[in-house]
Amino acid sequence: MYIHIPFCKQACFYCDFYFSTSLKKKDELVDALITELELRKNEFQGQFIETIYFGGGTPSLLKNYELQSILDAIYKNYKVVKNPEITLEANPDDLSEELVKELAKSKINRLSIGIQSFFEDDLKSMNRAHNAEEAKACLSLATQYFDNITVDLIYGIPNMSLEKWDKNLETVFNFGINHISSYALTVETNTALDNFIKKGKYPPIDEDLALQHFNHLIQKTTEQGFIHYEISNFGKPDYFSKHNTSYWQGKPYLGIGPSAHSFNRTQRSWNVRNNSIYINSLSYGVLPMETETLSTENKYNEYIMTGLRTIWGVSFDKIEYDFGKVYLNHLKKSSQKFIDEGLLVIEENILKTTQKGKFLVDGIASELFIV
Repeated sequence: MYIHIPFCKQACFYCDFYFSTSLKKKDELVDALITELELRKNEFQGQFIETIYFGGGTPSLLKNYELQSILDAIYKNYKVVKNPEITLEANPDDLSEELVKELAKSKINRLSIGIQSFFEDDLKSMNRAHNAEEAKACLSLATQYFDNITVDLIYGIPNMSLEKWDKNLETVFNFGINHISSYALTVETNTALDNFIKKGKYPPIDEDLALQHFNHLIQKTTEQGFIHYEISNFGKPDYFSKHNTSYWQGKPYLGIGPSAHSFNRTQRSWNVRNNSIYINSLSYGVLPMETETLSTENKYNEYIMTGLRTIWGVSFDKIEYDFGKVYLNHLKKSSQKFIDEGLLVIEENILKTTQKGKFLVDGIASELFIV
């Protein structure tokens, strides 16, 4: 289960997720989330919730009692496994000692902390709400109360030297963090970053720099005992994200909140990207949702995309069983040129991305799609 908390203190220049910087409707939004949870309790009847993920936006802007009321609604209306992974995304400036202690006493057992960088100039260039001192202070505090912590870092920031990137990684390692999610700075359409680059106010993204950082990231995490189990995710053994792994392995999920997506293996649905419409609709007991039935091609393409991004790869046996020989033959034929180029490899009848191919995986996957 994914719960979208659509509020932020300020807008990061690179972000295109749905959020509002006004907290005026926060109380109404929490009530609406609980209403949606109640209305949708029969969608996955008979199934157990294995993971709960508070994402955003900035879920750490909610008070502990608000998070607890949402969790209470989940436990009241759904079957939950005995020891679910329950993750809260948090920004460093929100993680006061009081909040961390409260969270540690709650059912939340995993923190995802949006550090991005430990350098002041990087944080200002991205318009992050926290500063470098808060980034380190929150990890000092959080690691006293939580064992299962993941940290977000961004690489490929223009003018970021390899030395700075290495210091970011070393800082995380020194705190004993067991999971890292790391993403290249990308320019999403209609974001502030997109606008700044077009107007010449911000340097364009340097793909060569991003690749250099990416390769260094793989080298350093490997040396520290991390497993590169998904293109952007690195975990010590037993610290992989169970929630995100479920997405990549095609398990059904329920998305609650404005802009949240759901998937039941045959259909995908998504909620409206508007807090006021979302709240108003649920006040009348109406789900503000659109739904599409996935075609065979949709399902195949999605498996190719998610499979190639992970260490589990794409199983030829699964392709043949789920989609038939026509799809299998297409995959074998279209993947051959990438195998010849050393970007893909077949191991025990499973198609995987090589070290050389990892940075190019999204482009490779799109070439294997059936359109």
